[in-house]
Amino acid sequence: MATVRPSPSGIPPNCTVYVRNLEERLKIDEIKAALNELFSDYGKILDIVAKRNLRAKGQAFVVFDNVESASRAIEEVNGFNLVGKPMVLDYAKTRSDAAVLHQDGPEELEAHKRRRLAEKERRQAQEALEAQKKLKRPAGAQQADSGRPAKAARGAGLKPSSAAAATVIPDEYLPPNKILFIRDLPDNIDAETLTSVFGRFEGFREVRLVPGRKGIAFVEYENESGAISAKEATSGMPMGDAGVPIRVTYQRQ
Repeated sequence: MATVRPSPSGIPPNCTVYVRNLEERLKIDEIKAALNELFSDYGKILDIVAKRNLRAKGQAFVVFDNVESASRAIEEVNGFNLVGKPMVLDYAKTRSDAAVLHQDGPEELEAHKRRRLAEKERRQAQEALEAQKKLKRPAGAQQADSGRPAKAARGAGLKPSSAAAATVIPDEYLPPNKILFIRDLPDNIDAETLTSVFGRFEGFREVRLVPGRKGIAFVEYENESGAISAKEATSGMPMGDAGVPIRVTYQRQ
């Protein structure tokens, strides 16, 4: 068995090779063809991932069916000049979908995707919060961080409550949790109807309507993975005779 060499950057060895410093003018098909020809000598390739978006330009991922092949490829190909630029190789920080499917099967792949989606939504929530702090927070309100929020708000011409509201995360970017908040429901939608829709997802517990409040409901799951799947599948789903799309977000904690 080939020796698995550790990464200089400290990333644990795995089956996926992260490739960067590729020529950005190459088309995706050209990148994949070139990488396949170069890396296929080191073992069976499960997938090659390269994307068109600006943030991912010049990068790709080569997924082998075993870590030994990935390790040998990194050791021998790192620095290879491809179309005028030396490639920089390392292990990928996260497992690829192809590697998860190959090693652990389709059920673990679905769980892996849910975890990735949850992490993405948490990151979006944090980014939204930071953006609001920068855009909405008035000049001089930085003093609020030193324990004097009310004084800082008054100095900026705002009520303390207005300053606090500037850091509220929009509903669309709330971090995942196990309870969904459903809005814009038609008046004739009852708990039984909602159960038939949301009860299809893993870990469903209950639907809770709010007495005296039409158009809203809460749906609870045993854990956030079920809520993530349900939110992804039902957000914007048309309901009722008029087919009005419902809004599905996570409950504010």
